[in-house]
Amino acid sequence: MSFFTSLWSLALFTLFSLSSCAPLQTREAMPRQLGSDKLVFAHFMMGIVSNRESSADYDADMARAKAAGIDAFALNIGTDDYTDKQLGFAYESAATHDMKVFISFDFNYWSTAEGAQVGQKIAQYADHPGQLKVDGKVFASSFVGDGLDVAAVRSGAGQEIYFAPNFRPGFGTDLRPVDAALSWMAWDSDGNNRAPTAGRNVTVPDADEVYKSSLGSNDYIAPVSPWFFTHFGASSGYPKNWVFPSDLLWFERWNDILTLNARFLEILTWNDYGESHYIGPLSSKHTDDGSSAWTNDMPHDGWLDMAKPFIAAWKSGSNDLASNIESEQLIYWYRTTSKTQPCNDALGQPDGADHMADSVFVVTLLKSDAEVTISSGDNSQTFQAKAGAFAFTVPMGLGKQTFSVARNGASVDGLSGASSRDIVDYHEGDIYNFNAYVGTLPAANGQTWQDTNMSTMLG
Repeated sequence: MSFFTSLWSLALFTLFSLSSCAPLQTREAMPRQLGSDKLVFAHFMMGIVSNRESSADYDADMARAKAAGIDAFALNIGTDDYTDKQLGFAYESAATHDMKVFISFDFNYWSTAEGAQVGQKIAQYADHPGQLKVDGKVFASSFVGDGLDVAAVRSGAGQEIYFAPNFRPGFGTDLRPVDAALSWMAWDSDGNNRAPTAGRNVTVPDADEVYKSSLGSNDYIAPVSPWFFTHFGASSGYPKNWVFPSDLLWFERWNDILTLNARFLEILTWNDYGESHYIGPLSSKHTDDGSSAWTNDMPHDGWLDMAKPFIAAWKSGSNDLASNIESEQLIYWYRTTSKTQPCNDALGQPDGADHMADSVFVVTLLKSDAEVTISSGDNSQTFQAKAGAFAFTVPMGLGKQTFSVARNGASVDGLSGASSRDIVDYHEGDIYNFNAYVGTLPAANGQTWQDTNMSTMLG
């Protein structure tokens, strides 16, 4: 999916004092204030699931998301001929699993002149048992769509709707006609759709404040995203080759969320493999847009595991994150090659690469204090980790990546082991891959693309 436009970013840039990027530091998860009526969504790309053959192909996604505390999938749709077939499958699966879904209209494909048609599409699924309703109204959203006639949408729906689009205050869009708005500003940038520079840094909390101020008493959907890397060549039809600062973004943003007064959260995304911010399994049935070149054997499942206690704490207003940890885990992630390693890649190194640290990142989810040892090649450090969620980093080293957790001198069962992916001194497939490999202890099985005969769209 295309990222927010540079005009929106520049509008934010003019509203804030800008600061240079600083290294991310180890932080303890902070408790949030008491709240209620909180819902968590995950953005789901329907444009890459045209090969699904029944509602059963959505079942694993629904079950896994629900188990993590996600309440609904935002089903991002274009105008493809398979859209209604796949929506039918998704709605049916959601109802089976006591999940909810809603339509998110992608205005890269829909026209802002189609307000009535948007409303009619909402009405088409409004009475389905899988449809999310908020305040008794049918919920719907969008990706961009500034200039859409909201009154025409409501008229076309023919019933009360809770409309929460990704309209952007930086465009001068009037947010009064909507019930809520979603920010897609989930990554720090320079205000011009690239990584921050020394004097230009528009942060995610900056966007939070703009939205909250512009929405007044209306609700806000705050974005949460773990990563951003994309590496498409000209032959793809949508060339883009950049990263946004991501290193400990997932952990840092959840800390922000715990103290942010937002009624809704939206995880960006469940399955946008092309921009590397997926938290759903690679085994989830989908087609290839060329991104298998940097996502194959690069699971992100551990990020969803890490989010689970944060989601529970945010919803319940708990002052003790440790009490929301059902089972202890160690989640780790890293790029498999240093950014300084040369590569014979026609696209070149992605813009913003200098903002990515050559480090191994670890988050511990512990019920009581413990000692954590992280070894990246020859680099080994030991940390004291408290109960709750803590983050640690060590410099990247070639070779094996090993981790251990001990209490009172004894290893904790399941929390010691080695990653299945080494850090190496070459680039697999001769491409700059700035995607993250995510693993967990206790260990989970790695995953590959569901299909094996994938073509790439690089060059």
